[in-house]
Amino acid sequence: MNALLAGGVLADPRRGILVPGDLAVAAGRISQATPGNQAASRAPAERVDVSGCLVMPGNVCAHHHLYSALARGMPGPADLPRTFPEILERVWWRLDRALDLETVKLSALVGAVEAARAGTTSLVDHHASPEAIDSSLDAVADGLDEAGMRAVVCYEVSDRHGEPRGLAGVQENARFIKTNRRALVRGMVGAHASFTIGRPTMESLVAVARDSATPIHIHLAEDECDERDSQERYGQRTAHRLADEGALEEGDLIAHGVHLDDSERARVRASGAWVAHNPRSNMNNGVGYAPVQDMGERVALGTDGIDGDMFAEARACYLKAREASGTTGPAFATERLATGADVAGALFGEPALGTLEVGAPADLMVLEYSSPTPVDADNLAGHFIFGLTAAAVRDVMVAGRWVVRDHKHLLVDEEELAARCRVSAPVLWERMANL
Repeated sequence: MNALLAGGVLADPRRGILVPGDLAVAAGRISQATPGNQAASRAPAERVDVSGCLVMPGNVCAHHHLYSALARGMPGPADLPRTFPEILERVWWRLDRALDLETVKLSALVGAVEAARAGTTSLVDHHASPEAIDSSLDAVADGLDEAGMRAVVCYEVSDRHGEPRGLAGVQENARFIKTNRRALVRGMVGAHASFTIGRPTMESLVAVARDSATPIHIHLAEDECDERDSQERYGQRTAHRLADEGALEEGDLIAHGVHLDDSERARVRASGAWVAHNPRSNMNNGVGYAPVQDMGERVALGTDGIDGDMFAEARACYLKAREASGTTGPAFATERLATGADVAGALFGEPALGTLEVGAPADLMVLEYSSPTPVDADNLAGHFIFGLTAAAVRDVMVAGRWVVRDHKHLLVDEEELAARCRVSAPVLWERMANL
């Protein structure tokens, strides 16, 4: 599809860009981004009037759990959890065990559609379905593909149901990496966390990752239990254990890092790994605040399965950082959000992803934003945090293809999808209750 987005304002908070201009798209990429009304597509193109709108790079969620999409409104456990391990055991590890391939795909589809409607164009997903491991990543990828999303998927390797299932998770990652041919979906090697992975399984997943030149995506020190377990079983803290066993290298992605100490943060920075910060989830689970200001520039933002709304996550990121340090400004959060594009760009071999540069993938959002105060390059980050929300998202394009237009998803019948979910969710919840 060729398109000319005419009459808007080209905006990029990270690079301090805010200029009236036109943007042309051809063959899935930005072909021109021109100040003023000067851009012209070199081929017949759809002209899209974006007058009065901001044209921005699409948002990226660097850590998601799409399998939680059908949990909204789910009845809580009779015995309320009081600790993070109890939250896992009584809620999320029951939900993932209740999933079958049908609900895996449905969860991915509805989660992806809602993320796209919120201006998110790329998702890095971390999947678990212990009773339906084989082909589960295809089910996730099919849902993402149907929604037109750019995504990276992996299976959450864990020995919590025994080493054989841990190794089955390793094989599911390996199978998907080898067989996947989808243009907009890539694979990683997923892992739950140090405290549920023994040495043999860790060795197997590291071997698959390094042999296939594929990064690892793992939870790290989300709760103190991860650190306690690592010290008791391996005589060292979690980041040191992962690094010594080859699971913390350049390009790997760790989620959370809430309880890393100074030596571990230094090791993470030196490794070249990415960090996915998930402030809303950390607050929801009561695990604490990750000291991301001390983790370097490779810190991105994720939602950890809460939703795909990165406007809400960026605002939470700013507010928690501001609470921790009164000198933190809104740009801290927009930089973290932009780093998510760096993560996705590295995984897709697209270093210009998340920019408005000529040649960059055309992953874009069009925002309706009539501000009561002046907007300029210097205060754009402040407007992003305090003024913009997902409700402003009018149109979304992924790889040059319109996915959302006029607040409506073009590829999926949202009413029909919601009706299917309302039927499937109670059945899923009933299976959970019987586990």
